[in-house]
Amino acid sequence: MTTADSDTQKDLADAINHLRNGSPDKTRRICQNFLATSPSSGAHIQLLAHAFIKLGNLHEAKQQIEFALKLTPDFAGLHEDLGSIQALSSDYKGASDSFRKAIQLDPRLTSAHKKLAQSLSASGKTDEVDEAFENYLDRDKDAALVAAGAEHWRSNRIEEAEAALKKALKRNTNNVDAMHFLALVYHGENKKLNDAEALLRKATDIAPDFSQALSSLGRVLIDCGKWLDAIAIYKKIIKLKPNDYKAWAGLGRAFSLSGQVESALGAYKKSLSIKDESPNVHMAYAHSLKTVGNQKAALRAYRKSIEYRPGLGESYWSMANLKIFNFKSSEVKAMETQLDSEDLTDSARTHFLFSLGKAYEDRKEYDLAWHYYNLGNETQRSQVTYDPVANQVQLDSIKDVFSAEFLNHHEEVGCEKPDPIFVVGLPRSGSTLIEQILASHSLVEGTSELPNLGDIALSTGKYRQDGLTYPKTLSTLTPRDFKAYGQEYLQQVDRHRASGTPFFIDKMPNNFAHVGWIKMILPNAKIINTRRHPLDSCLGAYKQLFAKGQNFTYDKFELAQFYCDYVDIMQHWHSVLPGEILDVHYEDTVTDLESQVRRVLQFCGLEFEEQCIRYWETKRAVKTASSEQVRQPVYTSALGLWKNYAGYIEDWQQQLENVVKDLPQSIRDISG
Repeated sequence: MTTADSDTQKDLADAINHLRNGSPDKTRRICQNFLATSPSSGAHIQLLAHAFIKLGNLHEAKQQIEFALKLTPDFAGLHEDLGSIQALSSDYKGASDSFRKAIQLDPRLTSAHKKLAQSLSASGKTDEVDEAFENYLDRDKDAALVAAGAEHWRSNRIEEAEAALKKALKRNTNNVDAMHFLALVYHGENKKLNDAEALLRKATDIAPDFSQALSSLGRVLIDCGKWLDAIAIYKKIIKLKPNDYKAWAGLGRAFSLSGQVESALGAYKKSLSIKDESPNVHMAYAHSLKTVGNQKAALRAYRKSIEYRPGLGESYWSMANLKIFNFKSSEVKAMETQLDSEDLTDSARTHFLFSLGKAYEDRKEYDLAWHYYNLGNETQRSQVTYDPVANQVQLDSIKDVFSAEFLNHHEEVGCEKPDPIFVVGLPRSGSTLIEQILASHSLVEGTSELPNLGDIALSTGKYRQDGLTYPKTLSTLTPRDFKAYGQEYLQQVDRHRASGTPFFIDKMPNNFAHVGWIKMILPNAKIINTRRHPLDSCLGAYKQLFAKGQNFTYDKFELAQFYCDYVDIMQHWHSVLPGEILDVHYEDTVTDLESQVRRVLQFCGLEFEEQCIRYWETKRAVKTASSEQVRQPVYTSALGLWKNYAGYIEDWQQQLENVVKDLPQSIRDISG
């Protein structure tokens, strides 16, 4: 081999390694430098095209392949490459023609058969897809079954996907590709997360460097709430591929969910340093900046995400959700323009509608504000499920089970630890303010809205042969069971506790339905019920687009009915558990802060600390919609906001008339 040949091979090897290691720009430079003096090197042209594909420059990649085909028109691999570029450009007809040409030139080209089937599927030619896969199957049965399963999965043909992938695993129990795609099928169903995790762990045990499976495992672990495990997985991916910006972003998300916000910020920054053109990562970075109170930087990141993706409605809503932020006129116009886009998803449309509601409310143009809020709620209601009848039936069942007699009979049967302080109520009722006040105390840690309590309650009905469900299951439990469930709750939420304080706050509003359950499994826990004038409370919820849950808020009638149901069951709890719940009215808190702070601390058995009155100075991550509001001194401007929309909520006034009448006179005077 000549020196020149040796140099050529070294160049090619370096270029290939850079491409494999996630550095396509280095590959591009090596190939372009070589081609400057040897323009007919087909290997370098082909590799250069692959680099352009990785860089997202499909036009340039296509030009390179077409030039190479002029030099070697019968090279099957180049026709396959051209088809791949056409498929990425959504030219599925052209892609199918190119793959057919590649197969004509080299029928043994297994990957071309696979890609032909995929392009035919994408173009809707389902009658030709099976034949293409059969041809692929003839050449590589195991790979063909995986490819067919993967394609069925992408086309949302879940049953066919599962059948093909299970067949592949039956043929070869160690087929890691089949494990990976079957796990994706299970993950997508959101019903078999444990099965998905098991498959991915097995696949990555067999193939420790299988980065795609590791990435999927990271996502599954996040959805399972196993955030520390997810962190370990993403760190493993990064060790394998240090410049994998998606892995750094995944690590950021896992850090964020586990409460390690500063680490999350670092991971997101690293991801963006590798690839700045990542709108979703900019948005996630902004979310974390928001939780630590860095509003200016959060706004810059949100706007950066919009710069890269103008239709990213979630970033606009995230800015609106800062509450103390006002949109520029240009941003309002941009949002209105986006609403006219035919490509806008329902989710993005909803985000824009709520954002515009906030924008016009800030301008005191309340008619327009209501117009957009109302449209936003109508759009969101069509996308979520909520059964008001089922909710009432469940609450009635809870009241029937948790009678005074039942509670007295099971008094002091749970776990005796006094660690949790539960803050319950309806969303937008001042619960975040109470949480921030309590979390400012040296002995109390604020965590988040934790779903564990309700999940554990529902788990009492799992695997029962008698078919009983919560709360009827409780009649069959022993004192030892109640204690074990209390211990399980504390064990599950322990990952949210980082400060080592003796007490922590669980601020899941909907736990108001589980007050009896709390006292059964954690008899020494404290329960604070936050209330707000019904009209202000309902309006606040109606103006809020929640990240998840709270589906009752998107219909006016259902929202008011839910408020009535909430009041009814809280009256029940006060009746059967006298003195065990402290009601705190938002109106009292903002008009007489110190008295209410002392009252809350006394109820929790805590000594008064001045810092609790200066709660806005407390540095902590706050993830709820009120994150910025609780970082400023107490204010009264949010009292009686419902009056701005009085003409649109007359039905609420009728539905909630009796609830309003039962309020203390002072509350009615302040907000009514």
